[in-house]
Amino acid sequence: MKVVIPMAGMGKRLRPHTLTTPKPLLHVAGKPIVQRLVEDIVAVAHQKVEEIAFVTGRFGEEAEKQLIAVAESLGAKGSIHYQDIPLGTAHAILCAESVLDGPVTVAFADTLFRASFEMDSDCDGVLWVQKIDDPRQFGVVIVDDNNVITEFREKPQEFVSDMAMIGIYYFADGAWLRDELNYLVDNNIMNSGEYQLPDALRNMVRKGARFKPGAVLDWMDCGNKDAVLDTNRKVLEYTLGSDNNIGANVTMENSSVIAPCFIGDDVIIRNSVVGPFVSMGQGSTVADSKIEGSVFMGQAKVERSDLRSSMAGVQTTVINTSGEVNLGDYSSVKGS
Repeated sequence: MKVVIPMAGMGKRLRPHTLTTPKPLLHVAGKPIVQRLVEDIVAVAHQKVEEIAFVTGRFGEEAEKQLIAVAESLGAKGSIHYQDIPLGTAHAILCAESVLDGPVTVAFADTLFRASFEMDSDCDGVLWVQKIDDPRQFGVVIVDDNNVITEFREKPQEFVSDMAMIGIYYFADGAWLRDELNYLVDNNIMNSGEYQLPDALRNMVRKGARFKPGAVLDWMDCGNKDAVLDTNRKVLEYTLGSDNNIGANVTMENSSVIAPCFIGDDVIIRNSVVGPFVSMGQGSTVADSKIEGSVFMGQAKVERSDLRSSMAGVQTTVINTSGEVNLGDYSSVKGS
């Protein structure tokens, strides 16, 4: 099986963090979002993953090396494919056209999940969905009495289904998907100025494709700061339970870490209480402070502060501050 990860979006809802770091490379519970995503797919796929294709913007050589290393750590080949112009979900997948052959999983890199990937041999693909209370802001699927998908609706303002597509898809025949994506582009079939994946899926269903919905145990969004913090909390709960993940060479003086927390290597914590639900990146320092429900990237510095529901990037400094902060890389805030 091959995996395609479209991740070229600008991540505007996560600014200022995405001004310097691509959204999928932001950390949740100590790992980049995209790394957690592909690890989850490989863990539950029940098939050998041969290649992981990352569809990116021009993120730079260092980011590309990081992505290739993620794939190789999972025993797969990694490849980089560029989407230079944001022309929609169908176009993003087609940018990895060379890998669309045989069984293919497509997973958009702004969501994490907990699920069991049961590949039904009686259908042509599985589209993972989550039942939600208000489906008006999502694409939804409609199924028949045999639980086969018959229709796709984008952001229906009147109720037709509560099964929202979460951005994870399995196709038994990647070549068929590739042909339908090319058909959209070749015939300039666009929706709101973009080539959309549901249009390709709709054509496949008209031609006899049988898709079934797959259920997820949890769907964790990473689209904005509050969503990232909520996902960080859930991942810490799922992976650590009532424990902490404490890295190497961590210095603790007159301090406590309330589980579950991720504390990276070389972190220094003095006269402070950290947790619960805190991820503190490598090389950070916390002194005379209290932090809960927050994510700090590497080499952050927090002094004499009482923080909650905060997110701060690499090499940020927070001094004499209470409440919430939201700082991009290399930024600082200092209270009176």
